[in-house]
Amino acid sequence: MANKRIAVVLVDRANYGRLRPVMEAMRDEPNIDMQLVVTGTMLLDRFGTAVNVVEQDGFVVDEKIYIELEGSVPATMVKSMGLAIIELGNTFARLNPDFVLLIGDRYEAFSAAIAAVYQNICLIHIQGGEVTGSIDESARHAITKLAHYHFPATQRAADFIVAMGEPHEKVFMCGCPSADVVARAVVHEPTDTAEYLDRLGVGPHINLSERFIVALFHPVTTEYQSAETQMDELLKALHRSGEQVILIWPNIDAGSDGVSQAIRRFREFNRDAKLHAYKNFEPERYIPLLNRAACLVGNSSSFIRDASFLGTPVVLVGSRQDGRERCKAVMRVDAECEQILDALIQQLQHGPYAPSTLYGTPGVAARLTKELLGLAEFSQKRLAYGQNPRSDVDEDIT
Repeated sequence: MANKRIAVVLVDRANYGRLRPVMEAMRDEPNIDMQLVVTGTMLLDRFGTAVNVVEQDGFVVDEKIYIELEGSVPATMVKSMGLAIIELGNTFARLNPDFVLLIGDRYEAFSAAIAAVYQNICLIHIQGGEVTGSIDESARHAITKLAHYHFPATQRAADFIVAMGEPHEKVFMCGCPSADVVARAVVHEPTDTAEYLDRLGVGPHINLSERFIVALFHPVTTEYQSAETQMDELLKALHRSGEQVILIWPNIDAGSDGVSQAIRRFREFNRDAKLHAYKNFEPERYIPLLNRAACLVGNSSSFIRDASFLGTPVVLVGSRQDGRERCKAVMRVDAECEQILDALIQQLQHGPYAPSTLYGTPGVAARLTKELLGLAEFSQKRLAYGQNPRSDVDEDIT
């Protein structure tokens, strides 16, 4: 029997952070030929050129596709999607994979889903069925309705996928690959973290022997016009706390220019702030920082998902993750300085929480790859509400 050709599409730094253990398992599986397509912000310098990390980890990139238009407004996101569909369509036609594998809810991933299914390529989707508070919510569920196989991270997400009319037998609840990433990163923390942090980014020295905060705030695409104001409020709260802050640059969504402008203005007028900003971190650097941080502040999904395995306190700011399942370590507040500061003080006083298994347990990559081996190609999907479609209906009814 011929090997399964599975094209994995990476569209941003978080994609790779979560998919790496799955990609390693696929690479080591003799019955899978993995093809790797890298696009989106993975290729851009202002987001750390994360494709370099992929190649340094020994993966062979079959295609690099530049699609992102400058502007960071809804119109540029739409145009980037159009370009992505064209370019990814060409790539899939050339690579001729049996399956395309995607993770998450990015608009770039949505483009890849369209490019695949309209060429009758069987689509595998990881992390479907989750609920959040931005346009990613719609993109995720649209990908679910295009996908042929589903690998949700939680039982609730699996139930939601079935409720959307997807067959039970096409849904495999293996947990989130982040469980593997976190388990390995915590055990194998680099010994040169302090020197590494000093070499990169901009800002004062971060003393890791003292308390520090990790902050990351992405724009909410449905509220993009207020992104700069929301970031101003967050930065004011961080400054008033007096804590050391490791700040990570936002993604490319509509409103990101406003978030970036708020960061630059804050640094210009607050030279005394103990804030050091970074473009990106590799997973083996990022996870130990989440683990050692006194608190995480912002709206990244990794603060809910990855940090849940660690028990690090989280102040979740704004509506971006509204509806997503979260553990007891997460305290949600509005993007308002006083609320953020009050919650931060409470979380610092509380200290670490018990680790959570909400998003699964280690071994996800092995479980997921085992299921991949048993998947059969098909292209025509059927609605499966109730899981008992009537077979006695006369198809000739007019």
